[in-house]
Amino acid sequence: MSMISFSKHIRSSQTEIMDTFSLQGEEMESLLTDLKRVNTLLGGVGVTTNGIKELLKHHPKDKKVRIVDLGCGDGELLRQCALWSRKNKFKVELIGIDANPHILKEAKTRSKMYPEIKYRVLNIFSEEIKTLDVDICLCTLFLHHFKNQDIIKILNTLLAQSRIGLVVNDLHRSKLAFQLFKAFSAIFIRTKTARHDGLVSVARGFRKKDLEDLSKDISVKKHQITWKWAFRYQWLLVK
Repeated sequence: MSMISFSKHIRSSQTEIMDTFSLQGEEMESLLTDLKRVNTLLGGVGVTTNGIKELLKHHPKDKKVRIVDLGCGDGELLRQCALWSRKNKFKVELIGIDANPHILKEAKTRSKMYPEIKYRVLNIFSEEIKTLDVDICLCTLFLHHFKNQDIIKILNTLLAQSRIGLVVNDLHRSKLAFQLFKAFSAIFIRTKTARHDGLVSVARGFRKKDLEDLSKDISVKKHQITWKWAFRYQWLLVK
């Protein structure tokens, strides 16, 4: 694994090991355990569910909401969204999309008790993405995997397919976050892949100005950027 560099001025172009889509078996399961531990301890799920709540502020609870999660991985976020929806009495249809068929096989196994969740193997740049018919799109720790020009393309495509809007939950590119994650991973993360990819993710993350600059090329009625613990940005894009 190469040395991971950090710059507060520009987003890193280094790649994450998980982006090869080749992980499977025991290696994948160990990695998923690490990722769940990170999200549980650092509270990332609430940033997304809070965003959904905001977008559904004026939505009738008896009208079904179709929500798609891009880069859904093993479906942990969708399961948390399902529990949140049940608790708040929203009728939902949840769709998880990922380009890795191995991880979606695991997602289906882990989601057997969640009939409101379905999964599809799709690449974000496929033509099929343009046929999505949804109310809300979720991009949780997803956009930092892409270059800025691709992010603009992705967001405009998703907005065109969404009736209500998008909830983006992604990392704040901060030197402090980078150093804290090093310390955190030494204690709580067991796999080298998760340690490596976590640092790369922070280095590929965003500063508020990055998101504001991206918004200039996005066809959106209004948007709102809010900093959340732990070093996350919640970016709501409303149709």
